[in-house]
Amino acid sequence: MTSKLYPLIGLPTTKFTRPDNGLDYYFSYHRIVSAIVHAGGVPVLIPTDMPDEDTRALYETVDGLLLPGGGDVDPQFYGAERHGATQTPDLSRDVLELKLVRWAVDDDLPLLGICRGNQVVNVALGGTLTQDIPSEVQTPIKHDMPNRPLERVLRAHEVQVQPESHLARILQGTRFPVNSLHHQAIQQPAPGVNVTAHADDGVIEALEVPNKRFAVSVQWHPEDLYLDDSAMQRLFQAFIEAARQQHWERVFGRVDERTA
Repeated sequence: MTSKLYPLIGLPTTKFTRPDNGLDYYFSYHRIVSAIVHAGGVPVLIPTDMPDEDTRALYETVDGLLLPGGGDVDPQFYGAERHGATQTPDLSRDVLELKLVRWAVDDDLPLLGICRGNQVVNVALGGTLTQDIPSEVQTPIKHDMPNRPLERVLRAHEVQVQPESHLARILQGTRFPVNSLHHQAIQQPAPGVNVTAHADDGVIEALEVPNKRFAVSVQWHPEDLYLDDSAMQRLFQAFIEAARQQHWERVFGRVDERTA
């Protein structure tokens, strides 16, 4: 019998400058951290502006990568002009996360993207984004709820998940109510990436990279639904389990954990 293994999960941070004193901080949303820990992982925060060799060294210590929500991706990275509604980009974070996604996909490192993370996965692999749903998509669905505690747990609309997808197997179903806090969305999916969920208005809500151990991204925020939603719990648990298996195979080769 072996002790439980807690895989290391790389979690890119956001840089924040306090307006009262000008000091810089790296931070991450507490519910992301809590969901990782609750599912059995250990979050490892990744700063946005380390030298490339240091980023690579830190990346090589982790067993999985989670890309959290946040601001808009700079449209220069998918060959578009900036829309008036697109937020001021954080270039250092964009560069870091695009690089991490490509490394993770190349290395078959378990990867979970959330909201912005869903969009970063698509851009990193060659896709494009709709920069502002309200002005570019005719839809009765309100995708961009206010970023406040009550709205973050509000089920704003439903998503339809492709029945044969990895995501459907994990969630154990094909239709789920989700929260929604985004004004941008997948426009052209990246080559070789499967679209695995839509809202009823056609807005893409999830992607996965086929033939990978775990490479799934969703447009909603499962970390805010996690405590009372068994489907979202299964999403994090499946990701952490994939990272646990990644660790065992990296350290011991393809060994059955139960007999190690």
